[in-house]
Amino acid sequence: MSIHINAPAGSIADTVLLPGDPLRAKYMAENYLQDVTLYNSVRDAFGYTGTYKGKRISVQATGMGIPSISIYATELMRDYGVQNLIRTGTCGGMADRVQLRDIVLGQASSTDSSIIANTFGPGVYFAPTGDFELLTTAAGIAKDAGYRTLVGNVLGEDRFYNDELDKQKLMDYGVLATEMETPALYLLAAKYHRRALAIMTVSDHLGRDEHLSADERQLTLDDMLTIGFETAATVAKSAE
Repeated sequence: MSIHINAPAGSIADTVLLPGDPLRAKYMAENYLQDVTLYNSVRDAFGYTGTYKGKRISVQATGMGIPSISIYATELMRDYGVQNLIRTGTCGGMADRVQLRDIVLGQASSTDSSIIANTFGPGVYFAPTGDFELLTTAAGIAKDAGYRTLVGNVLGEDRFYNDELDKQKLMDYGVLATEMETPALYLLAAKYHRRALAIMTVSDHLGRDEHLSADERQLTLDDMLTIGFETAATVAKSAE
């Protein structure tokens, strides 16, 4: 057990999908996994383990924001030995070429958070990046399925309501989308020498004030979740 995950040793798989929303974690477990067990309900941050195509995979809700995902990612790696962490979330499009329903794979993550400076001190600007094998695997799965997918830099914001940040300049430098968790996930994966990737659906666009309806969001999330589970299955251990 850890402070925030009430799971006995061995109950969490070596490969974990990380939705922010606990209800999405429940949806993923009920619709994608077989032989599911609930291993965590502390603070309603639901965690499940089951099998997908014969591979043992877990799903753990992380909540929103860098502080929240930092807690769960740290405890999963440090206390439960998790090796592969795949974020399955949503993001807001920033670049003009980004469209609603696009799937964004975070190759790297810029941030306005102090998490990088607090970790390395002044003078070092560490660049949090996703795992290359997970990234290329997810990109290949998405391409084969015919999903419109973009790969590149995403912005991991410290605040959801952030009027002071110059998002236009970030767009000018090629940042595809904004969200709130990826830099912490990539930083911590680097710390523990594990593999991580963020797979995200574009649910709205900041520059065009566009938003998916509830039905459209659900349809597109299933595309993104399929990529997540298929990617996880390529690196997860067999359930046998």
